[in-house]
Amino acid sequence: MPLHVRSIAINIAVICFFVLSLVGWVSGLSPSVCCKRAMIGAVLAYIAGTWATRAINAVLIHAMITNQMSQKTNSGPASNRKISLQGQPPR
Repeated sequence: MPLHVRSIAINIAVICFFVLSLVGWVSGLSPSVCCKRAMIGAVLAYIAGTWATRAINAVLIHAMITNQMSQKTNSGPASNRKISLQGQPPR
């Protein structure tokens, strides 16, 4: 089952927002500067989280498809089809 892209990306963005806000506040920046930097960081984190989650989904789905295909080719009468696809008649 694929991962939920939007919820994961939003969680990453919210965490990034608060971490960047805290870092700016500890550094002694004004609240408006902290907010702007945290907002920009959160948007970038959302985009990166979306991209990373979609990449992970693509890898997981490809692995599931490959696993299902290998199970179907290695079980029962389907193994004879593998031989016949190579140009030799099944035995």
